Amino acid sequence: MTENCLFCKIISGEIPSNRIYEDDAVYAFLDIYPASEGHTLVTPKKHFSTFTDMNAEDVALLFEAARKVTAAVEKAFSAEGSNVGINNGEVAGQEVPHVHVHVIPRKKGDGGRGIKSIVWTETDTTNLEEVAKKIRNVL
Repeated sequence: MTENCLFCKIISGEIPSNRIYEDDAVYAFLDIYPASEGHTLVTPKKHFSTFTDMNAEDVALLFEAARKVTAAVEKAFSAEGSNVGINNGEVAGQEVPHVHVHVIPRKKGDGGRGIKSIVWTETDTTNLEEVAKKIRNVL
């Protein structure tokens, strides 16, 4: 637990929340500023500031819990789908520096949009092989 982290305080019970799910590794609770009814945050109990700070085992535990929670949220609200995502870093919209997966239930005609609506820049697509090579070289 990190002393000044809002989500660490929620996970420890120091700050109240509307818990949805909990296991040894993960804590899920309702977002207090929901994008839709049932909007849930799924977060690891261990403090990680960003997704890329996590190891493979912790990622697997987080996403298995996110899968379970997503299925439950969709069923509970008769959702036809959901947006499941992470804002990784402040520039990407991460407001709390503790990894969390947003599960946002969706229904046809709800006015929401897909993941590409977050950012859409004019990007040169004539050099896709060059872009792919640049990423592969780092991996």
